[in-house]
Amino acid sequence: MSELVDRNVTTPESSLPGGPADLRPGLVPETPADRDPRRSTEPLWRSLTHGRGLAGAVLVGIVVLLGALAPVLAPFAPDEQLDASFLLGPSSTHWLGTDDVNRDVLSRVLFGIRADLVIVFVAVPAGAILGSLIGLVAGIRGYTDVVAQRVFDVILAFPALVLAIALTAVLGPGVRAIVLVIVLAEIPVFGRLIRTSVLRVRELPYIEAAVVSGASTGWVLRKHVQPNSIEPLGVQLALSMSVAVFIEGAMSFLGIGVVPPTPSLGSILSDGNRYLETNPLFAVGPLVVVSLLTLGFLLISQAFAHARRL
Repeated sequence: MSELVDRNVTTPESSLPGGPADLRPGLVPETPADRDPRRSTEPLWRSLTHGRGLAGAVLVGIVVLLGALAPVLAPFAPDEQLDASFLLGPSSTHWLGTDDVNRDVLSRVLFGIRADLVIVFVAVPAGAILGSLIGLVAGIRGYTDVVAQRVFDVILAFPALVLAIALTAVLGPGVRAIVLVIVLAEIPVFGRLIRTSVLRVRELPYIEAAVVSGASTGWVLRKHVQPNSIEPLGVQLALSMSVAVFIEGAMSFLGIGVVPPTPSLGSILSDGNRYLETNPLFAVGPLVVVSLLTLGFLLISQAFAHARRL
């Protein structure tokens, strides 16, 4: 139990709320002094029902819905080459025009949303889980803390795009490389966040009271430390998803992301950048979708932070 409480605790039973009976595991409450009066006790999802949280949820929901319904909404297959359709402008048949190889841009954007969302919703949670586990162990074990911090320092020494280029040189371009880059980039972010929360929570009086009462390390960790340490994760998760959208877009824009002919928003934007005068919507279409998705995640992150006063 010394990992949870570093200093000797000599709190007499009479000074604890309710006397000795309250020292049994599960009966040690958080004291009013330990609770921030500014912090809401409502679930985080409640912040998505009003204000900026609602606006962000609507934006992300619209983009997710468009990606989920891509096979139904897309007027053409994403890789279908149409006759006499070279760089056509917007029309009733092709709302965003066509690209340089006679494909419908709207169809490719809709299917590109699906590819981006799959990458983001897989890579960011994976990085969050791995980073949180490392941060949790680092916060309660002294010798692992040193190792974890050095690992975080090594990863953070490389900017995301430099890391992406290095991994692509080894693994080759594709979804696997993008997912690995995002996971590695998010591990130190979530790891340090959880480690800081654990170091703060384990010093609170109700943790010390649980230790004095004879509760096991695993019980204290599961019932007290972990639930009170993961509170900031919702904020960081939404923020990291907005960053992941940019990482995927940047890698595909540079040609080291999703391999053609599979559409992605970054690759479509890269192709359309060369034809801004001929068909501006070729590039503007995916750019608008990326902007809306990023803005939605940022608004959700701000709503979560405001709800918890983080």
